[in-house]
Amino acid sequence: MVDVRRAGSRFTTEAPGITTRHSFSFGSHYDPANVGHAVLVAHNDDRVAPGHGYDLHPHADLEIVTWVLSGSLVHQDSAGHAHVVGPGQVQRLSAGAGVRHSERNDAPGAAEPTRFVQMWVLPDESGLPPSYALASVEPHGLTPLASGITGLDAAVGIHTAGAALHVARLTPAEAVVLPDAPHLHVFVARGSVDLEGAGVLEEGDAARFTAEGAPRLTGGSTPAEVLVWQLP
Repeated sequence: MVDVRRAGSRFTTEAPGITTRHSFSFGSHYDPANVGHAVLVAHNDDRVAPGHGYDLHPHADLEIVTWVLSGSLVHQDSAGHAHVVGPGQVQRLSAGAGVRHSERNDAPGAAEPTRFVQMWVLPDESGLPPSYALASVEPHGLTPLASGITGLDAAVGIHTAGAALHVARLTPAEAVVLPDAPHLHVFVARGSVDLEGAGVLEEGDAARFTAEGAPRLTGGSTPAEVLVWQLP
């Protein structure tokens, strides 16, 4: 079974210098029928103007995975980590028993908007020690970015068994086969694709699969970048 969600149906939050489009209920945007997909509970598409961002705020018991599409994102947290995250880098913050972090588009010389997708999945255990990881990735085909699946070699690990985030960069007509999993969440970050079982998806569209299978994903008329969550 597949549920296609179009870009225009997403909740949108506006703040000074920030526009966020939410795939699921978030903050004041609450829909009891749309609170997540399996253990994926947030999937936010952020655009942040230079000099703006999110100041220090708390999280607990979440695996927070961030993928920057353009620009740069300055991360700082209460555990002492401080990094500038750019395109081609995946960041994982395991909030565990509790951590505070900030995310801003204010790296020295930053002059362009930053766009990033941040995703939250539930860990298998609560109260874990907070931890952090950052890794550079050169996507080719369908490339695992973050994984809690034994034997799946991803850039960073997460504390959620059976879950993994992949990225696919596709030229027109290029195809990959997606993982066979009980749940899949497929989000088109850029471009257009043709997804078996869902049809044509444009930028900002998503498809949620709730039955095992390995659908084929094919690049559409423009180069595409697609984020795929494989979920238990």
